[in-house]
Amino acid sequence: MAAVWQQVLAVDARYAAYRTPRWPQFRTQYVRRRSQLLREQAQAGALEGATRRWYLRLRARLLAQRYGALSEQSSCRAHSSSALRASRTTLDRMEDFEEEARGHRRSLSRGSHSGAPRGGPDERAPGVVPTPLAQASRAMAGDTSLGENYAFAGVFHVFDQHGDHAVPKVQFAHDDRHLLACCSLDGTISVCRLAPGPPSVLRVLRGHGGGVADFAWSLSNDVLVSASLDGTLRLWAPLDGRCIRRVPDPDGAALLCCAFQPLNNNLTVVGSARHMVRVVNISTGKAARGGTGRLPGRVLALCFDAAGRVLWAGDDRGSVSSFLCDPGTGRLTKASRVVVAAGGSVTSLSARAWASREAPDPSLLVNACPDRLLLFRVVEEAGSGAPGLRLRRSFPTRHRQQPLRSCFCPLMSFRQGACVVTGSEDACVHFFDVGRAARAALNSLPGHGAAVLAVAFNCDESLLASSDAAGTVIVWRRQHA
Repeated sequence: MAAVWQQVLAVDARYAAYRTPRWPQFRTQYVRRRSQLLREQAQAGALEGATRRWYLRLRARLLAQRYGALSEQSSCRAHSSSALRASRTTLDRMEDFEEEARGHRRSLSRGSHSGAPRGGPDERAPGVVPTPLAQASRAMAGDTSLGENYAFAGVFHVFDQHGDHAVPKVQFAHDDRHLLACCSLDGTISVCRLAPGPPSVLRVLRGHGGGVADFAWSLSNDVLVSASLDGTLRLWAPLDGRCIRRVPDPDGAALLCCAFQPLNNNLTVVGSARHMVRVVNISTGKAARGGTGRLPGRVLALCFDAAGRVLWAGDDRGSVSSFLCDPGTGRLTKASRVVVAAGGSVTSLSARAWASREAPDPSLLVNACPDRLLLFRVVEEAGSGAPGLRLRRSFPTRHRQQPLRSCFCPLMSFRQGACVVTGSEDACVHFFDVGRAARAALNSLPGHGAAVLAVAFNCDESLLASSDAAGTVIVWRRQHA
């Protein structure tokens, strides 16, 4: 009966062009979320077969009442029809594709044990993996090229409330198009609202006695956690500016990075200048039992995988370490360590469950000094079950001294191709297509007057924020948004 759920999604895809005519980015986001929910329902065996068919008929009737009956022969609805046909093709083959992808990941993991050097180029998978979903991805993204999708050019707004102090991190709230926060080495965190109304700074969170090196939103956006050079971790209520809790580092060390446990936002992980990774219970302010680990150098970057089971940590000795994390207790178990930039440092880590629909395997994006943006494929090490890394792509960047950050595009898994974005010491924002063997650069945004330290998309990719070493935050608008 999974076919009934597929038909439900096909009906939704058919009306996608009419649901948000002024905001085409929502079409992709809406259909992707519907696909996820319906697949979960199908796997869970929710509802009896007759009830599913009744729901399909009711859903189709309600959509027809709201938007009118659609005709595939109508020229003005050609795009919607092509999206529907592509969606039918996609949905009919979805289960086969998922099984094929699981088999592909297993084969990659087995293949990774055959002697490829750790951290070396992956010659068995130099490009993306072709799948039958490419046509559907193009239809869902509006039949535009990857370069057109990421043609950011216009400046939406510029924030400069932090003066000349560097802004090392900028991030949109989860599933929010217009709520943005940024931290500064002036010791404050700004919470900004871009719309409705003119863009403004809602709150400035004050209390740290040193520069704020990193922060993170909780999943529900009701809490911010920040890591400071003053040696404290602080929890904030971003809407009213209250400091909920102050947690000093046991060693008195400067704190350089932090991250929420994605499956348990009562736990946060912090990295220190004394080489330590610690899991902290934010309700009690105490370290989790067994929730510590040590790295060879200062801990500059942290991130979890999508499942919340693997914690990645990068340091100033050029290594990336992995820990297995118990999401219930916060206990950490050391898994592996890979030197990705000998003599350099790792300043940013971002993990994704897959790079794109054409490359359905776990990936890790790494800013590595000097002068590299690296995309790794996550594999299972032979015999140990520990996560390992195999280099997929390397992109040139200007990176010598600053703590640069990069990110995946949030909707990239639903488009053909895949894009990553990074800051650079040449004062530009750079976009790269991970699927191209040559000419990977898609776009470059000049406009900053200093090294671009951090970049972040909002949830539907209509806005991109970037911050620099001179304290400026620029919010860019997509050309066709």
